[in-house]
Amino acid sequence: MTVSLEDQVSLPTLKKLRVEKPENVNPYQVAAIWLNEFSQAVASGKSDAVTRLILDDGFWRDMLALTWDFRTIRGTPSIRNLLEARLAVAKITNVRLSDDRDKQPSIFDADGIFWIQSFFDFETSTGTCSGIFRIVPTANGPWKAHTIYTNLEVLKGSPYKVGPNRSGESNHGQWVEQRSREIAFKDSDPKVVIIGGGQSGLDVAVRLKYQGVDSLVVERHPHIGDNWRTRYKALCLHDPVWYDHMPYLNFPLTWPVFTPAVKLADWLESYAHTMELNVWTSTEAQKVERDDDKDEWIVTLIKSDGSKRVMRPKYVVFAFGVAGNQPNMPQIPGMDKFEGKITHSLFHKEAADHLGKKVVVVGACTAAHDISQDFQRNGVDVTMVQRSSTCVISVQAVAALLEGLYSETGPPVDIADRINASFPNYVMKAMHTIAMASRVKEMDRATIEELNKVGFKTNYGPDDSGFFIMAWERAGGYYLDVGASQLIIDGKIKIKNGSIKTFTTDSLVFEDGSTLKADVVVFATGLGDARVAAAHLLEEKLVSKIGPIWGLNEEGELNGLFRNCGVPNLYFMMGNLAICRFNSTHIALQIKAKETGLYTSVYDG
Repeated sequence: MTVSLEDQVSLPTLKKLRVEKPENVNPYQVAAIWLNEFSQAVASGKSDAVTRLILDDGFWRDMLALTWDFRTIRGTPSIRNLLEARLAVAKITNVRLSDDRDKQPSIFDADGIFWIQSFFDFETSTGTCSGIFRIVPTANGPWKAHTIYTNLEVLKGSPYKVGPNRSGESNHGQWVEQRSREIAFKDSDPKVVIIGGGQSGLDVAVRLKYQGVDSLVVERHPHIGDNWRTRYKALCLHDPVWYDHMPYLNFPLTWPVFTPAVKLADWLESYAHTMELNVWTSTEAQKVERDDDKDEWIVTLIKSDGSKRVMRPKYVVFAFGVAGNQPNMPQIPGMDKFEGKITHSLFHKEAADHLGKKVVVVGACTAAHDISQDFQRNGVDVTMVQRSSTCVISVQAVAALLEGLYSETGPPVDIADRINASFPNYVMKAMHTIAMASRVKEMDRATIEELNKVGFKTNYGPDDSGFFIMAWERAGGYYLDVGASQLIIDGKIKIKNGSIKTFTTDSLVFEDGSTLKADVVVFATGLGDARVAAAHLLEEKLVSKIGPIWGLNEEGELNGLFRNCGVPNLYFMMGNLAICRFNSTHIALQIKAKETGLYTSVYDG
């Protein structure tokens, strides 16, 4: 039986380490001493020398630098296995503390935990890498690492064509014609076809472009951004602006903290143009086939005029949204007899379409709250059906969790991304459990108590860790409160608990025998499985090779995303703006490494 890291994680509190809090610590000096020993140990090629610098239950999280995979490895025996397999191949050299002022060693001292965090840089046979370590004092003297994070940044011989490497050529009157030729792909096929023109597709395209890899983004809607424009009118991001920037081009300083969906749609459209991405809109991917003999894909595209174009790219990226935008639609007896309207939140547009109606929204997470709030704002009688408890956290509490990382005063977003990624997900869960207990629960206590009084059931997430791990495991189950909770408390959005047993012509009948009349029923019940969307394009023999997409594996890494999914040269890209911004780099690096011969093999230990 495989034991999940989730069941093994414990934080290195001073109590657990059996040490007193150190006084008058110079973080730079301590970090430099530890890293010098680490550098010598790595250079020796002796895995035992490295693991002596790590706590017995410490973690090493790697993103492509050593494993060509996303791996979280716990415990010195398993870390030793990694090093014995990869040290000689990786040829780690030039290990040094980062000289960036935002990456200097710093002390974390809270909730009974005391560690020094520091960035470091190093090189491998593949390229330039970055890392972050967190070291803690031990009872017998030397500081040891609780977490080490390593991340491939730049491939050897393939610097990004940005900043000092940007084009320095003058272009007098040729740009429009050049761009038209690039977009049309009249004389050649792109190296990569990206299916889906939302933020995930655009992020991969921009990373590839400035790695010197041709790609084409295929979007079925008439305009880039329509995947947001066509959602329900009330949709607004609940993530703050500092978390949502896109590669190479941050939102302007005038941008609101929470972005309306239509505003984001316009931004995506302008982003594609500004970043000179090759995009075909009103184009449907009809079929994606594999030619194993030539190690290519055969992608059949249908354009808006009905014409067909068959391309043979080497790589395909599926970027068609979380769960492939496949609705999770329950099938309940009697739905065919219901005389009102039944729809899913994915297809719902706006409250104004149902004025004067009695509306029931099934579900009690983000979309359900947004849609119910919109109905209430428009004077529509709305009842939310809650089938199980919901993790509710105010956006103010979320801001407290993100403070110092993604905030107005936080570090540059690229640095914040690496700090965020340097925490193994199950370590982050454990830290959030402490933060929830010490800060967040108190911030939201009054709201939660009032919600419970009116019958709305709440929870604090798995093991009281909040919403974070729910996003990775389920892509749902929570609500970041931007106002709907007070409407529930005030009775303006009504609540009905229980599971629906059947529909009648004009009502919902619940398992307890109670009924609820309705003219319109909106199922805000989440999304399905991305493999269903993939199955519309791929042959069954390929679909059967694809493992789970989304959710966490035993190590706490997202399943099937940003790397090998089970089918050669096929990648899945999905998630919120922050996930896509950071991990689009990893897809581009793998593709470029394969093109330049730097890619070796995935570590499977």
